[in-house]
Amino acid sequence: MIVNPVAGKGLGLMDWPVISKLLRDNSIAFDFAFTEHKYHATELSVEAINNGYRRIIIVGGDGTIHEVVNGLFIQQVVVPTEVLLSVIAVGTGNDWVRMFGIPRTYTDSIKSIVAGHSFLQDVGKVSYYKANYHQSRYMANVAGVGFDAYVNRRFNRLKEEGKRGKFLYILSTFKALFRYRSTHVKIYVDGKVVVDQDVFSATIGIGKYNGGGMSQTPDAIPDDGLFDLTIIRKISKFGVIRNFGSLYNGRIYRIKQISLDRGRNIRIESIPEIATEVDGEALGYSPFDFEIIPKAIRVVVSEKFLKTEN
Repeated sequence: MIVNPVAGKGLGLMDWPVISKLLRDNSIAFDFAFTEHKYHATELSVEAINNGYRRIIIVGGDGTIHEVVNGLFIQQVVVPTEVLLSVIAVGTGNDWVRMFGIPRTYTDSIKSIVAGHSFLQDVGKVSYYKANYHQSRYMANVAGVGFDAYVNRRFNRLKEEGKRGKFLYILSTFKALFRYRSTHVKIYVDGKVVVDQDVFSATIGIGKYNGGGMSQTPDAIPDDGLFDLTIIRKISKFGVIRNFGSLYNGRIYRIKQISLDRGRNIRIESIPEIATEVDGEALGYSPFDFEIIPKAIRVVVSEKFLKTEN
């Protein structure tokens, strides 16, 4: 078990006694470690696999999931699908568990782990630049480019300042709206140019949700071997505010400035450079390359999700 003690305003630590007791009550034997710094979950997952563990339970949020998934691809002992990942959500956004219908209550979440319904989901490999160095990371859910990344940086900055609250991401969105400007980008999907103009933001999704319940890739299927690419072309501030509800109700493609593309490989170039965030984590700057890795990790999901998929 990899436990993030600061996830969800400290719920990872505060509720650990309850979670650990429920696990023991359900006859789940476990060893555990607390994360102590950023990217520590990546290190712990590599160490666990090297030591022979093939089941990892994450007690954390979307950022902790992101770090553990990257650990699966860093380790060299087994193929990532030989490790079964489960999640007990204690984060702020919890977008990944929302996608798979995993219950938020600890009791029901652990029942899902005991049931062990597994699913092979796609993973994305993202290449970008940071400090003039070409780097890459793996994504399990959704990436944002342009405005999304700008909001994410403001949101993370507020969290680092100790600010919390259900509507913190929405507040960050509206404050960013009056500062951000659309950028000229060129976007390729499987080698074909689909956009060569000013773009407000682009969302690349394996999953459906980001930003604490927003649905900017509402039709994404996590095992179809394709990214869903939602492109918001240049749009007025009033247009964003007027259509804000569409970010949550799955009707985003009814807005004329917004389009959907799908593909295995996506490249985004821009002048000037723009930022990206992946699974809620701020990374680097353009140009970006996104490559899909089909059915790359095995995760525990709800029985309801499997029935819906079938």
